[in-house]
Amino acid sequence: MVFSHGLGGTKNAYSHLLGSLSSHGVVVIAPEHRDGSAPLSCIHEKRGSVSRHVEYRSISHRQSPEVEKARDEQLKIRLWELGLVHEALLKIDRGEPLTNLLSEESADASGHLAMFASSLDVHTAGSISWAGHSFGAASIVQFVKSVFYHKAQSAVSSHQRLFDPSTSSQVAHQITPSSAVYLLDLWCLPLLSKHTRWLHDLPLPSYSSEGPGGRNITAILSEAFFKWGNNLIELKRTISEDPSLGTPVNKSHPAPYVFYPVSSAHLSQSDFGVLFPWLTKRALKAQDPARTLRLNTRAILEVMRRNGIEVANTSSVDMEEATTDGHIPQGQLGQDLSILKGDGSVPGWIALDLASSGHVDEAANERTSENADPMDAVVQGEMTKTSSG
Repeated sequence: MVFSHGLGGTKNAYSHLLGSLSSHGVVVIAPEHRDGSAPLSCIHEKRGSVSRHVEYRSISHRQSPEVEKARDEQLKIRLWELGLVHEALLKIDRGEPLTNLLSEESADASGHLAMFASSLDVHTAGSISWAGHSFGAASIVQFVKSVFYHKAQSAVSSHQRLFDPSTSSQVAHQITPSSAVYLLDLWCLPLLSKHTRWLHDLPLPSYSSEGPGGRNITAILSEAFFKWGNNLIELKRTISEDPSLGTPVNKSHPAPYVFYPVSSAHLSQSDFGVLFPWLTKRALKAQDPARTLRLNTRAILEVMRRNGIEVANTSSVDMEEATTDGHIPQGQLGQDLSILKGDGSVPGWIALDLASSGHVDEAANERTSENADPMDAVVQGEMTKTSSG
């Protein structure tokens, strides 16, 4: 799995979630983007070059031509970096030496990477999963669609390709209708630029004729993003079989998995809530951030299982399965059958429907969204930048 961080995030900001996935056998790569979305990124000295820093770029969260241009510039960097990550994974699996490691760590790093030689399932088409949080989720949507539709011709003269791989490239071979995507609090504004709108209106690869439809698309929202009505509508369009329609529906394909844990904040998807539970509860009104991350992990792992990806079973402790006497048996493992049911069997875990008829709370959400500040949810992401100094 390749995971893209959000605004104010870093490669280390999701260690709880990604470490949990890794503990079940998923090899996770979390790059740090150098597009000005991290609090501070260091580009280290290499072969005599001067070390430099990429500082955070403060860009408005409200749509305008200037904001669209700035976000397109950031996405262009992010997509290029995701392509580089894919190239590096192929080299690591082939046992080829990497030449861009820090000189003082290159020997140790090369040794650590050598253990992955001939061990990564990265050459099989569709074998890599793609995931991200917030701006990172938008980056993943833009990346997989840019690669999958690289041969398609736009009828819009103003359309720009932010990432344009060649047909013979390995990444073009990798992204297929079976490529799974996991989107945590997808922030849709970066996908709405007029220069990339043509691509936005095309469905995710899994909706092609040979794809599984929504079965390998998972979107998990925080309650903050669920209550952001306009973004919720755009998210549903983005993960539907026809994003160009005003009303998102899935008539010809299975629907994607869409959930939100109650009493969760945007930063509940990262380590922030686990590290600062008191602040998360008081300032963001979020409860039990560790459980939110466990629920997210359970859902991602179960979708992987149902799509034929071999991962370790979820423990009965994480599944919160108690016996008749209320005791949770320690150490027992099993397939997580309840997490994707959406029938209320997992407390505080709400399933959503693309047509806004899957849960009663959606109607109330649509009525109150106009009174909420739609930027509150995204601005939370900048708190990590502030807290990092």
